[in-house]
Amino acid sequence: MTGRLVHTGQVVLDLMMRVPSLPPTGGDVLAESTELLPGGGFNVMAAAARSGAEVVYAGAHGTGRFADQAREALRAEGIEAAQPQRSDSDNGICVALVEPGGERTFVTGVGAEGRLLPEQLSQVRTEPEDIVYVSGYSLLHASNREALLAWLPGVSSRVLLDPCPLVADIPAEVLDAVLPRVDVLSCNAEEARALAGVPDTDSAARKLAERLGPSAALVVRDGPSGCLLTAGGETHRVPGFPVEPVDTNGAGDTHCGVLAAALLEGSALSDAALRANAAAALSVQHRGPATAPPRAELDAFLAR
Repeated sequence: MTGRLVHTGQVVLDLMMRVPSLPPTGGDVLAESTELLPGGGFNVMAAAARSGAEVVYAGAHGTGRFADQAREALRAEGIEAAQPQRSDSDNGICVALVEPGGERTFVTGVGAEGRLLPEQLSQVRTEPEDIVYVSGYSLLHASNREALLAWLPGVSSRVLLDPCPLVADIPAEVLDAVLPRVDVLSCNAEEARALAGVPDTDSAARKLAERLGPSAALVVRDGPSGCLLTAGGETHRVPGFPVEPVDTNGAGDTHCGVLAAALLEGSALSDAALRANAAAALSVQHRGPATAPPRAELDAFLAR
């Protein structure tokens, strides 16, 4: 590895509830199982760390049982937390409803992770060899957004943006300010269509690429079909690895983390994307959220 992954997003606790179906409005269902696990930005960082990357968590974290569990999970993966903990609030929680086919639906409550102060992020130093990960969730939180908009112009590292499922709620002027500074935009097909305002994925990829800088790349994650990769004015599909999913929660995060780790190793973008596709395929075969495979398992899968 030639640099670090510096993650500026949020770590929350995922309350995972496996349900036979989503309840109707005003209704109720009985969960088949319930777990409380670290999630959110932790998934990306764990995926990168398991692939051998050095990872720094530059986001905010609080005080309380959820924050303690989040920090313990970071320590277990060898991830450094750059910020001191906030004393005024605990970390947030995300209720993740997972249906039998593996599809998931989220409801998130924001905690300390959504209150990163500009003066905190300004203390984080990066090197040109690093990759800075930016989450679209950060652009929805006023404090985190202010911190990032002030900090990003001085960053010499490559920037990877994952816009998140709530991309349509990010103010247009904020996206206009951030996108030109992005080196790799990684989003799923639905997010790409929402960002581009067009109904088909191929058109969305072309339109989104035009909003990025001339040397930037676009990765559109498309489930078992792999991903669309646009760079240098050309678009091609990097094949996926179709599997029977058990839980898709965290698959996109796994893809982003492994993609970043491969790029930090010096891999070409297309090779990094293929490796990320394989990692995502392995991750959905396990119950999530942080189901990224260890490096050795990923290597063995690709060798087969």
